[in-house]
Amino acid sequence: MRNPNSPVKFSVWRKVQWFILMLGVVAVMLSVTSLSKIYSPSSLVDADSFRNRMSFRKGEAGNEMWKTVATVVRKIEDEMNAMSELSGDAGEEGAALMRERVRYAAFLADVLGLIESLKTQVEVGEVEPNNEVNARNNGAIDNLRAAKQLQDPDGMADFFLIEEIRKYIKVKPNRLGKQNFMGANGTFNGVGHACFSMKQELEEYMDYDVGDFCKDDWKQAQRMMVHGCDPLPRRRCFSRAPQLYSKPFPLNESLWMLPDNRNVRWSQYRCKNFTCLANNQTRKGFFKCADCFNLTHHEMPRWMKPTSPPDPATNLTSDFLIEDVLKIKPGEIRIGLDFSVGTGTFAARMREFNVTIVSATINLGAPFNEMIALRGLVPLYLTINQRLPFFDNTLDIIHTTRFLDGWIDFLLLDFVLYDWDRVLRPGGLLWIDSFFCSHKDLDDYLDAFKMLRYRKHKWVVVPKLDKDGEEVFFSALLEKPPRPF
Repeated sequence: MRNPNSPVKFSVWRKVQWFILMLGVVAVMLSVTSLSKIYSPSSLVDADSFRNRMSFRKGEAGNEMWKTVATVVRKIEDEMNAMSELSGDAGEEGAALMRERVRYAAFLADVLGLIESLKTQVEVGEVEPNNEVNARNNGAIDNLRAAKQLQDPDGMADFFLIEEIRKYIKVKPNRLGKQNFMGANGTFNGVGHACFSMKQELEEYMDYDVGDFCKDDWKQAQRMMVHGCDPLPRRRCFSRAPQLYSKPFPLNESLWMLPDNRNVRWSQYRCKNFTCLANNQTRKGFFKCADCFNLTHHEMPRWMKPTSPPDPATNLTSDFLIEDVLKIKPGEIRIGLDFSVGTGTFAARMREFNVTIVSATINLGAPFNEMIALRGLVPLYLTINQRLPFFDNTLDIIHTTRFLDGWIDFLLLDFVLYDWDRVLRPGGLLWIDSFFCSHKDLDDYLDAFKMLRYRKHKWVVVPKLDKDGEEVFFSALLEKPPRPF
């Protein structure tokens, strides 16, 4: 049965349609009228005239827009500058204030990101602001970006509880509020990424009284370094010195004489004097260099005459002599690095040939760094985790022994060799001295050295006689190519 209200509904719907249609007609008429007031009919036909007028209107809109942006940038910049001057106190209230500041800084950083996105649109031509206004805003945005860098949006400082760590990690803004001569708006202090996984150890290391004496905890610090917490933060306490430090021996005596025992802190070692180290028979603690402190019998002949017995089958030895190496590049080898486990004997011998060598090592169960320094040589306290603190293409020679051996991971070896290549100058020498590994791994390790594509001056593989052929020695003298492209 038909609905008696259907005709009524149909009539109402037709009235609504007519009303909408009339509104559309009025809107079209208003649009045409507005255009006729702004543009003449000829300008709408002339494409160039139409484009010029539109550009003019667009430029006016851009100027107004960027005036507004300039105001926003200035207000945000003032707010962040005021916020950076605040300092939170220790305790729960201080921590809450710090978290609120971090949240607020993140909000302002998001606003900054939107403004920089608009700036990017300007650079690609989507918006064309007035040049004068744009220049002012560029400077304001640069200042705002600098202020943003001085915050801690990731909350790194809040991860630690010890106040000294928080103060160290926090960015230190320049006192004058401008970029320094290095182009930075502040000083950014970092710690090794593994320090976050060694939070308890690092907090214990940084828990001290400012201006007081540090704990005798170098061994704990070295453990953190070896496990990747490197670089460590600086500390504002005085390092402990030996109780009865005496002046070192003169240079002409110190190179081949055991130092004074009073010049070392012995609390963390099994041996308590250098004589004990020189007479060590247990090969424990510093097995990599058990005889390194025996200067007269073990160290003095090294690199001056072969000390390793030659292979009976080939009459070859893994030992290269310093005199033979320097003859390959006469007068060109002046400075270099010895990355080894030792007491600086290689540097001492090279000094006799007027070559300056820095010795990099850590204290593996014995005071290697102190020993090197007391001999009048330069120690570099460095782990294998670190990037070498030398600029590109600066060293004439890199020497290594008793360090890069068959224990090292192949990928880690790649990173080490590429970093050595970075600091070694074109024509510089890489001296691989008595690298030993198992015979089955030899080809893999040799491929790692061949990867450098260095010129081979010396290259020898001999069996390690005390291992019945299961281990071999590998020594090489390689020259870095110029690589001009």
